[in-house]
Amino acid sequence: MAKQNKMKRSLKSRHIQLMALGGTIGTGLFLGSGQAIHSAGPAILLAYIITGIVCFWIMRALGELLMSDLNYRSFVDAIRVYLGPRVSFITGWAYWACWIALAMAEITAIGMYFQLWLPSVPQWIPGLLTLIVLLCINLITVSAFGELQFWFALIKILAIALLVLVGIGMMLISFKSKGGYVASPINLVNNGGFFAAGAKGFILSFQMVVFAFVGIEMVGMTAAEAENPRHVIPRAINAIPFQILLFYVAALAVIMCIYPWDRLAPSKSPFVMVFNDIGLRGAASLINFVVVTAAASACNSSLYTTGRMLAELTATSHRPGIRKISKLSRNSVPAFAVIISAGVVAIAAILNLIMPGGVFTVISSIATTSFLFIWATIMVTHLKYLRSQPQKRIFKVPGAPFTDYLVLVFLGFVLIVLCLNKQTLGALIFTLIWFAVLAFASLSQPKK
Repeated sequence: MAKQNKMKRSLKSRHIQLMALGGTIGTGLFLGSGQAIHSAGPAILLAYIITGIVCFWIMRALGELLMSDLNYRSFVDAIRVYLGPRVSFITGWAYWACWIALAMAEITAIGMYFQLWLPSVPQWIPGLLTLIVLLCINLITVSAFGELQFWFALIKILAIALLVLVGIGMMLISFKSKGGYVASPINLVNNGGFFAAGAKGFILSFQMVVFAFVGIEMVGMTAAEAENPRHVIPRAINAIPFQILLFYVAALAVIMCIYPWDRLAPSKSPFVMVFNDIGLRGAASLINFVVVTAAASACNSSLYTTGRMLAELTATSHRPGIRKISKLSRNSVPAFAVIISAGVVAIAAILNLIMPGGVFTVISSIATTSFLFIWATIMVTHLKYLRSQPQKRIFKVPGAPFTDYLVLVFLGFVLIVLCLNKQTLGALIFTLIWFAVLAFASLSQPKK
């Protein structure tokens, strides 16, 4: 197998655009939005807008770091330059573990979703088969991965666009549901007001809202394989505010206009309720198909991200056997790293046989909590970049460095919110222990 020194820049503009768009739309929107609405009421829209603005600043800081040196393979390279090898070691391995844990939860979710169609099939089989198919596609070429993500994202986008259009149509004709509710914008304030759940409900909702944006920074992993990174990556990042407004705020606003927010079942998908109420046959199967593709998309993203990250982390090892993991295939894909990552994710299938499904909720909580620390590290790196190279700025962050500090304050606020819930507090404590272990392991790294 011939070794290539560099990955091919095969990800086209449409691939990265749709990857950025699809990365902000996950199973949390399709299945978890009912619980989010139940907790915060209509004010959940404001929580999404605030978090969306923060995520935009994070992505702009990430984009400026990547544009400052096109030789960076990912944001971990920038962290190594400005914060040192020890911090990059901790961040890189934490990021790899985060995506592994999320992928384990996603293939478990796929097995659960397939129960609607194949109730007699063991839960672990659909997830494992999906993982194998995604692995094979990831081993072909990076453009094959990009193409698959393109179509996965397109399915999710079309589903949400259809919901928004149908909802607007229902409001225009004052559609009356089977439960006797008239579709109208007045429903946003008609049942206890905009902040109907109170300040506490609004504050606690941020833990769910922030989790919905986990993985948005994945665009930063495409820097080494983007066809024209100087043009494509800034364009993808700048489109994020529009994506958030349309695919989160607009979709949830339409749902709460069609149904009074306090009538939505927290345990059910509000998307299914809307399509069922307009008499669309097979609504449950339609939404089930969409959430299966959303979960498969997240798992596909995980294989891509963990494969590239593992290759980057092992490329500088002093041990030849470890360095082989970073070796590229003839198609310029880090095949060994992708296979190893997929193998670790496949452990979820075994765990499904011996452990209850609830364990994956905990795993996801731990992983998403870790992302707060990773986002904070990106912002601290950007601050260090601003101090060291103020004259070489490309793709400047609006309002920096003030916005950098504002993001760090927000992330600190979310950490405090996590302490207010027993489950998320446990995840936070476990995450701190995990980072302490990585910090100890990083002592083997050179200081500079």
